[in-house]
Amino acid sequence: MAKTIEKEKGQISIHTENILPIIKKWLYSDKEIFIRELVSNAIDACNKIRYLSLIGEYKGELGELGLNIKIDKSNKILSFDDNGIGMTEEEVKKYINQIAFSGAEEFLSKYKDNKEENQIIGHFGLGFYSAFMVSDKVEIKTKSYLDEPAVHWINDGSTDYEIEECKRENRGTEVILHINQENEEFLDENRVREVIIKYCNFLPYPIKLNDKVVNDQHPLWLKNPREAKEEEYKEFYNKLFPFEMEPLFWIHLDVEVPFRLKGILYFPRLRHELDSSKGRIKLYCNQVFVSDQAKELIPEFLTLLQGVLDTPDIPLNVSRSYLQNDPYVKKISEHITKKVADKLIELFNKERDKFEKFWDDISIFVKFGAMQNEKFYEKIKDIILFKTTDGVYKTLAEYKEKNKGILKEKNGRTIILYASDEKEQITYINMIKSQGAEALILNTLIDVHFIQFLEMKDNTIHFARIDSDTHDSFVSEEKSSKIVDKDNKTFDDRVKELFESILKKDNQKDRIIIKAQGLKNDDTAGIIVLSEYMRRFKDMNFTMQKNSDNDIFEEHTLIVNSNSPVVKKIMELNEFSENREKVEDMVNQVYDLALLAQNNLKGERLVNFVNRSNKLLNLL
Repeated sequence: MAKTIEKEKGQISIHTENILPIIKKWLYSDKEIFIRELVSNAIDACNKIRYLSLIGEYKGELGELGLNIKIDKSNKILSFDDNGIGMTEEEVKKYINQIAFSGAEEFLSKYKDNKEENQIIGHFGLGFYSAFMVSDKVEIKTKSYLDEPAVHWINDGSTDYEIEECKRENRGTEVILHINQENEEFLDENRVREVIIKYCNFLPYPIKLNDKVVNDQHPLWLKNPREAKEEEYKEFYNKLFPFEMEPLFWIHLDVEVPFRLKGILYFPRLRHELDSSKGRIKLYCNQVFVSDQAKELIPEFLTLLQGVLDTPDIPLNVSRSYLQNDPYVKKISEHITKKVADKLIELFNKERDKFEKFWDDISIFVKFGAMQNEKFYEKIKDIILFKTTDGVYKTLAEYKEKNKGILKEKNGRTIILYASDEKEQITYINMIKSQGAEALILNTLIDVHFIQFLEMKDNTIHFARIDSDTHDSFVSEEKSSKIVDKDNKTFDDRVKELFESILKKDNQKDRIIIKAQGLKNDDTAGIIVLSEYMRRFKDMNFTMQKNSDNDIFEEHTLIVNSNSPVVKKIMELNEFSENREKVEDMVNQVYDLALLAQNNLKGERLVNFVNRSNKLLNLL
């Protein structure tokens, strides 16, 4: 005799020992989550019936598995109708009436020895009850794959429910939401579609909205990396981030052991240095969107990455919105770091030209990663590139080899020359080039920290900016004249004394140090060098203070080129007292030209320079 269902009234059994700790700790942050939860339940139901069919427990026709969401605005109804496994009366009472009893977990435990378990999405029994966030009343009409009557369940949000037999003919479950007045936005087709695309776009079964399929059932990250084409990666990126520029390159993750992880990580093209924090990783669990904040999974220095990660084993809270601290999470983070390093090494070794084109966009995160992660640094230290003043990219080893015999040593360390601003330091760059040498270009905010880091890692090198006082690459190896005058002073001594007597008088507030030396370039009468230590200290503390009166360097050294014809002429004129005014003008002109080369001729000195230049021109 066929089983029948008697009409029944009762109360939902709330298991406080299960539900209260969860409610206290985790809450749904957005009302729209209910769509994700109900869709996830429907997809779980489809997965379950498909699996039972595969193992022979269900011998009926599966049909096209999927979900149809319908909107009835006039009656304020939003319904979710699937053709999955369905429920019996007993199962409705067990899984719906007893809050927090997870049907997914019981199903997994029953079939725990089978590989299909990772296809079940659900983790908690609260997902269904998210429907009450937007509904005055919720109904369920369901028919199990087993030969049992269909069940109709009704609840108005209280602990009272009704359950009775109904006439549903087809296998599956329909959840009917009577949307309340405050949430009528979810009766708008565009709004519902927006939420589906956000959370459920890549689920493996068709999701229809008013009979039209709205989701993509075959996300690229599930495809074998060897079979995916370059254009597919670009198209998928455009689908994820429609307003972004084309990515530089990508990494396709496909891991089964020791954890399950799939995904595609893209390296975006950065518009400027501050753009490095733009990254967005969409986190999925069995193709269900969880969050676009996966900071625990992604190392801090890789936060610029964009893309998707899908991991079925990730520990999630009831709303699937936050990651918990877990060794599993750390393993994923370490694996991602390794894969990124491997990809960079592969590009460097196999596609050096392409790697160099990408370098300006990725150098910030590589440098930051090297300083932050010891393992990452050890893997990529030999492929870190530096652009040089010759316009080419070299590793540090390549740079040292190219400039071998030119780079000098100081205190047992090889001096590595660099420029931080090609335009402002062009005079110094040209002097270096005239000697057949080149300098590295280190012009980002992170570089002052990075060179300190490299010096700590390698005690055989020292970085010196080309206008620094820690190197003497400009000084001629030929000694300046050693002829001593009647006062036992060399030519360099007399040059230094003259310039100090004039400049110290006019610049008592400036901490100026004057040296007289022969430079390799005779055309330059004088150059200014700065304290490398003090400049780095100020750069690192963002306190580049300057003299408040005329905005010149707080501390600097003027090297007067005793080999310069101009300096020699000044010294000749100084032999006669009637030339004193002209000598003072020329000494100040040498100093101001040196300041101008540093882009630091400003204020009153700039006005005096212009007036003095016109005066000197009139003498011609």
